[in-house]
Amino acid sequence: MSYDHVLLPAGIATTADAVETYLAAQQGRHQTDVVAEIAAEVNRRNDVLPEQERFLSIDVGGAGTGNVGGAGTGAALYVPAQYDAIGHVRGLLFELATPRDYALYDPQLNWLIDPIDRVDVTVTHGGAGEFPYLTQRLAQQWVTELAAPNPYLIVERADHVYIQTYRDESGGYTLEHRDGGPDRHFAVRLAGGDQVATLIWDWTTGDRGRLDTLAWEPVRF
Repeated sequence: MSYDHVLLPAGIATTADAVETYLAAQQGRHQTDVVAEIAAEVNRRNDVLPEQERFLSIDVGGAGTGNVGGAGTGAALYVPAQYDAIGHVRGLLFELATPRDYALYDPQLNWLIDPIDRVDVTVTHGGAGEFPYLTQRLAQQWVTELAAPNPYLIVERADHVYIQTYRDESGGYTLEHRDGGPDRHFAVRLAGGDQVATLIWDWTTGDRGRLDTLAWEPVRF
């Protein structure tokens, strides 16, 4: 078994259903130059490793080559990863795809991670790992879908400069932000995921209008 990622041009789709429609339309088309470039670099990074450390799944596309690309998938690139290398592969794909205006689709989670209108920050999703940017759409989706066993999201600009939320068993949220040391760490309890997502996006974009209206309480350590 493998964990699949798919790269596709940014801005092509906004929903998982639209992604699947686009991918179906690409079947049988000659791969684009951009896809060939990304595939070649993914394969190079994989092939230089000892066989037991390679991150691509074996039998990619049933070809038995262990390489990606070269198939009739048009402007899309399918990248199956070993399960123990999911984070590594995702990081590599963001490195290669984002500068080329390519989005990443995770069909297991039905997540489309598109760099359009992104803010470059470090995002840690308790259930899925680390991501290099946030968008308003992703903030909305990720916050409202937080679930056990790790229902938290952290958005970080720098060391000790971050906003984070945790969703408890009642469905409520604790929202915290920190602006430097422990004396600049505050929290508030909120009921709705939509509101929390909006506030996290406000913080990410530097808009403090709504944030400053909340009854923040200092967090004691």
